[in-house]
Amino acid sequence: MTSIDLPEPIPHGETSVERAIATRASRRSFASDPITIEDASQLLWAAQGFTHVRDGVTLRAAPSAGASYPLTVFLEVASDGCGVLEPGLYQYEPAEHSLDQVLEAPIHDDLARAAFQQPVVEDAPATVVVAADDDQTVEQYPDHGKRYVRMEVGHVAQNVHLIAEARGLNVCPVGAFSDTELAAVLSLSDALDPLYLLPVGNRPSDP
Repeated sequence: MTSIDLPEPIPHGETSVERAIATRASRRSFASDPITIEDASQLLWAAQGFTHVRDGVTLRAAPSAGASYPLTVFLEVASDGCGVLEPGLYQYEPAEHSLDQVLEAPIHDDLARAAFQQPVVEDAPATVVVAADDDQTVEQYPDHGKRYVRMEVGHVAQNVHLIAEARGLNVCPVGAFSDTELAAVLSLSDALDPLYLLPVGNRPSDP
């Protein structure tokens, strides 16, 4: 399995949080050029990256009930979709801030089919994919754990949105897909269910 170290995330930028919130929008068109590995690094760090330690627990960029962290984040890369990355599927490893290539063959066309051929998925050079193992949270919170997982994926999506906005990228959340088809395309384990697609790309000059 190929492992790729990502550039160190930058915890500061030129765009304020307030500005990113004010201008954030679901943007469905993309330029033809690939996103950079630096863009991918920032987006993935915002989704699940390590941020600080509290009471001996390493916390991540998005809040998680009981620090159970049930989410797994992937980056799907289309042909010429992200600079130095070959097309395929990569799993984000928060502890190392790295990517493990889990599927070496391109899966972009199959991903789009699983998402009902939505143009925003077809046209994106890269897609952040979020899957969940509900049991990791349900074990701690039997009554409401599944609800907490759905809340958590929303936190992740908003983080990705705001980083994209700050970096001049377009992104659009997609929840319409065939669960079984998408799980098969991603070769997910039985423990993981796909929850969210976040197609991302550079902003076209004439949006």
